[in-house]
Amino acid sequence: MTGTTDMWTLAVIVGLAGVTMLTRCFFFILDRPWGLPDWAHRALHYAPVAALAAVIAPEILMSNGHFVATWQDARLYAAAVGAAWYFWRGGVLGTMLVGMAVYLPLHLGLGW
Repeated sequence: MTGTTDMWTLAVIVGLAGVTMLTRCFFFILDRPWGLPDWAHRALHYAPVAALAAVIAPEILMSNGHFVATWQDARLYAAAVGAAWYFWRGGVLGTMLVGMAVYLPLHLGLGW
């Protein structure tokens, strides 16, 4: 063993590799088919929306770890116009284009 690698580090690496292999091969190890309960299937329908909200909301509402304190933030207006477009017309591409069409002039032109 070298000075930078000790037995504890090797044990952790081997343990993590074992846990990873077990969790990835779990469905191959079982001898019968396995399915999720109905409540889990229903809950998985909301997972993409929840994950998207968890990523997007802090990006819009926070700056440098603090909530936006002023209304002069281009992200707020771009998100509002993009959401309005999505509920009016639908479609992700139009939502992004309209949101950026509002964001860029406010951010670059007014310095918001």
